[in-house]
Amino acid sequence: MLKVERLHHSYGKAEILKNIDLDVERGEVFVTIGPTGSGKTTLLRLVGLLEKPTSGHIYFDGHLVNNSERQRLEIRRRLAMVSQKPAVFNASVFDNVAYGLKIRKENGASLRHKVMNALDTVGLSGYERRDARTLSGGETQRVALARAMVIEPELLLLDEPTANLDPVSTSHIEKLVTEVIKKSDMTVLMSTHDMFQGQRLAHRMGVLIGGEILQTGDPREIFSLPQSRKIAEFVGVENMLGGVIASNIEGIVDINVDGAVVEAISNLGVGEQVYACIRPEEITLARTKESTSARNTFLGEMTRIVMFGPLARIELDCGFPLVALITKRSAEEMNLQIGNRIYASFKATGVHVIKK
Repeated sequence: MLKVERLHHSYGKAEILKNIDLDVERGEVFVTIGPTGSGKTTLLRLVGLLEKPTSGHIYFDGHLVNNSERQRLEIRRRLAMVSQKPAVFNASVFDNVAYGLKIRKENGASLRHKVMNALDTVGLSGYERRDARTLSGGETQRVALARAMVIEPELLLLDEPTANLDPVSTSHIEKLVTEVIKKSDMTVLMSTHDMFQGQRLAHRMGVLIGGEILQTGDPREIFSLPQSRKIAEFVGVENMLGGVIASNIEGIVDINVDGAVVEAISNLGVGEQVYACIRPEEITLARTKESTSARNTFLGEMTRIVMFGPLARIELDCGFPLVALITKRSAEEMNLQIGNRIYASFKATGVHVIKK
């Protein structure tokens, strides 16, 4: 559906995108995740043909998009884009949603049916005569989605569609996006800095940091098997223990971390400098050293506890820093307090090894 090859883009001397290669299949939801300022919006604007790249190629449905304005306009009419701060016209909600259809010379009963159906889909039935400028942020975003959907685009571009919304509105918009995708055979390219939103919505993801796509894959791969320290840090791998592989016996390695030994699964050789990456949720805590199948157990002193929602984030000093994420109920049942000494355990399979 969409192919991007060796895409570069600069504004003056500032290089925003570098050597971007990307494939998006028809009917796929592809989400680019990355921190603010990484080039996500610029990539969508280039794919949406709102700007021309400094160099590189964009293919739409197998056809190279060249500099012909006529061809670019024809392809642009098969796309729709919703930005993080959508603009609405000084007009009614109905007229805002109908705009794209009118441009395409649609009118009469057909136009009305499509607009009303789109408004119903986004939960704005009864808003037809409202002045679009009086709507809340969440309602405005829903109008923008309806306006994009109503033209039945082959490719829908969503640029941080919930970036400026409260949690309730964010949940509504995510649900709408999911429903829209299910109802149609629409292909979606979306950007977000919210890693977990990307997990919830994506078939595949790409990590865009510093203008480069550093890794692509399904959400499980991205979050469990990051390929570099930058990616691991961004996707929330708080435990990255620097060390050296001391032994490798049939793929089970011992990693020397400040004198302690962490066991993991890896094909890297002895002497390699690595990071042992452990997600906080992979760590279990216990008051006593219990019999466990986990190959790694360390006694540590609790230095900090932070409660948020149903979870508790526990920071430990095991001779090296370690962060665990457990349920608030578990923390209360163990009566965990700062200064307590407690055992932290994790399996060798829960350690992802990255070469430094």
